[in-house]
Amino acid sequence: MKKSAEPLTIESINEVHRVRGEEIRGRLAEFKAIGREMDNDRLWEEMVFCFFTGGCSARMGLRAIEATRSLIKIGSQAELAAALTGVHRYPNERAKYIVHSRNFLKEDCDLDIAGRLVGFDDDFARRDWLAREKGIKGLGYKEASHFLRNIGYSGYAILDKHVLRCLAELKIIDDPKPPNTRTRYLTVESKLRELTKSVQIDFDELDLVLWSIKTGSILK
Repeated sequence: MKKSAEPLTIESINEVHRVRGEEIRGRLAEFKAIGREMDNDRLWEEMVFCFFTGGCSARMGLRAIEATRSLIKIGSQAELAAALTGVHRYPNERAKYIVHSRNFLKEDCDLDIAGRLVGFDDDFARRDWLAREKGIKGLGYKEASHFLRNIGYSGYAILDKHVLRCLAELKIIDDPKPPNTRTRYLTVESKLRELTKSVQIDFDELDLVLWSIKTGSILK
């Protein structure tokens, strides 16, 4: 699958969705399956994956998970950093994120991430907790949205640089700079939601359509 070099228009978005829609819906179904299982070890792995992708690529995140899967639940910070060296751009920082967050979640909910998340009856409050809880390092609003989408929750926009560039090209936002506050994130997210009406594409599917236009792939 190649990246699109054509000017971005409503018509080109619809065409990409026509071509890639089945694959995108298949990927979203995989995420939903993870959510139905609600296996806490898998949820923790998906959260760690999002620690790895913040400020880096999804491919780097996937390589980092492969290198640390046996360590993320029991490994020390030093062991994690050693495993990430040569694999991830920030081995020491990401190792700290894992250990700090793991210790917090053990105390907060005994690593029952599934139970903690379903305890929220408000979608915004669920993401706010992940993004703003100081005990969880390395998420923020984009990666909290990424994590929730990857474990089957719907309605969260992953406003990474690729999606933001698409919105800027469409003149929906003035600047593709990542939103750095909750208010700004929600504002851009609402503009993406408005775009779904113009293109008549499901919100979760549209996020992956825009991402795939810029990257040429549909990962996670």
